[in-house]
Amino acid sequence: MSHDFTGVLLAIHVATEASAPMVELDAARLVEGLGIEGDRYATQRGTYSGRPLAGDNPFANRQVTLIEMETLDALQRDHGIDLAPHETRRNLTTAGVPLNHLVGREFRVGDVVLVGGRLNVPCQYLEDLLGKPVFKPLIHRSGLNCRIVKGGTIRPGDAIRPL
Repeated sequence: MSHDFTGVLLAIHVATEASAPMVELDAARLVEGLGIEGDRYATQRGTYSGRPLAGDNPFANRQVTLIEMETLDALQRDHGIDLAPHETRRNLTTAGVPLNHLVGREFRVGDVVLVGGRLNVPCQYLEDLLGKPVFKPLIHRSGLNCRIVKGGTIRPGDAIRPL
């Protein structure tokens, strides 16, 4: 698979604190080095805020999380599990973006620049919160944690391209 692609941002979701419902936004301001304005991880109120992924590793944080719409389609097709974008508890839902290929790479969402960090690992917390058996089907497909290199405002429909 080529590392050149153009994908699209389908949806933006944030939650004000751990376990709070995810709210869909028409636009979001991403703040360099912090996260999405108003999101639980930008304000240190997320479930995993007190648990850094890998110490001082600048690629290992949860400033922005992404998941592929293709993963949600596969959950329905292969496992009969309906999972809406807001239920994933990821911030950005993408289409046409091979997230696994973005680990350690910079990419653009509209005018914002992100760098792909660690692949997200599914957690039992999500399965318990949703009451849906998503833990095993999401192994290796649970999204991507990113750091904001250049902030700005993003909107659904924005193009996503590697740099």
